[in-house]
Amino acid sequence: MIDIKALLGQGSPPLVGIDISTSSVRLVELAQGAKGEIRLERYAAEPLPRNAVTDGNIENMDQVVEAVRRVWKKSGTRARHAALGMPPASVITKKIILPAGLPEDQLEVQVESEASQYIPFALDEVSLDFDVIGPAANSADDIEVMLAASRREKVEDRVAIAEASGLKATVMDIESYAARSALDRVTAQLPEGGAGQIIALFQIGAQVTHISVMLDGVTVYEREQPFGGNTLTQDIVRSYGLSFDEAEARKKTGDLPDNYHAELLTPFLESAALEVTRAIQFFYTSTPYTRVDQLFLAGGCALIPGLLELVASRTRISSAVISPFKGMQLGPSVRESQLRLDAPAYLVACGLALRRFD
Repeated sequence: MIDIKALLGQGSPPLVGIDISTSSVRLVELAQGAKGEIRLERYAAEPLPRNAVTDGNIENMDQVVEAVRRVWKKSGTRARHAALGMPPASVITKKIILPAGLPEDQLEVQVESEASQYIPFALDEVSLDFDVIGPAANSADDIEVMLAASRREKVEDRVAIAEASGLKATVMDIESYAARSALDRVTAQLPEGGAGQIIALFQIGAQVTHISVMLDGVTVYEREQPFGGNTLTQDIVRSYGLSFDEAEARKKTGDLPDNYHAELLTPFLESAALEVTRAIQFFYTSTPYTRVDQLFLAGGCALIPGLLELVASRTRISSAVISPFKGMQLGPSVRESQLRLDAPAYLVACGLALRRFD
């Protein structure tokens, strides 16, 4: 079993956050700036070959290691400690209630005993961790504990990637938790710190859109939908006879025929807006909540021209493209104009890098 603190463990400076997604590897390094503020020291990204990572599973270790090495070198960082993320689908989380006042060793024994009820694998096949949330709501004699468990092989794959890249995996987080850490910084800058506001976050990735809805820092709804930017890339491949990699590159530069906007981009934007609208409606029908006060878009697709306006129009919700670096000081190597274009894709990497300050 990996160290009991592997999944939700404490970070130690200096630390880089490394987000390994389906399409790329992204790195963020944060530091303590002046007046107690956080400074974005550097960030970088490297594309991954298609199918190197599929559904959160590492399919080609060598290709991922090479991308991590390149992004580390490109960034210019000297930090060797890394915080990595696990896809939410690879991690089982459960809140459990345990007696208060147990010594650490007895608490671990109790957690393992409870975990066996919720994990469909033998305990020696999983990496297990827990975090004490605080006193239980309905009992002064109990505490609420968050349990997190993942198949050991999936954790070890990411640890091996870090080691083969010359890094040390100091923290293994959950990607959705990392994204929420970054989101918490942004919502804290809303009027009254976002208190009482229902915040919906849509992370539109290459293959999957992850939806989280938060109220006062607590996740009240979470879901994934099989929709992402690869849908548009595949349309470009079919329409213009390009390879997938070339289609992906031209999608980003806009170097496509005149009919691209009308025949491919507009239908994709309509589909994306429909996915968001349906998700909001499903949230209303499956929870006690009947409103969303603020909607944030994140991910590589968030800045596609026209998407934000279409989502705001269809949902009639105040909407914005999120920048996880909002309010941070910028290091000398960071170009602010480029950061505005890149920032929405770095939500998870930023959240991982924030573990340095835990």
